[in-house]
Amino acid sequence: MMVSMVVNIHHAKTHLSKLLEKVALGEEVVIAKAGRPVAKLVPIANKMQNRKPGTAKGQFEMADDFNAPLPKEIEDSFWQ
Repeated sequence: MMVSMVVNIHHAKTHLSKLLEKVALGEEVVIAKAGRPVAKLVPIANKMQNRKPGTAKGQFEMADDFNAPLPKEIEDSFWQ
């Protein structure tokens, strides 16, 4: 991704909303102080993927009694 524009700090403070709109569209904005780059606004990559139920089928086993009540002595330890 290439830098789309370089702006000074005053411009960045004054036009932050507009700069963020550009960033949301995929552009990068460098903020400079006295002509020297100090920060870069970049879009956040959306790496979330849709989950598909059942993709771990056969990779683990669940005990038949996994849902059974806990033994009394363990259950009582939660209420101390």
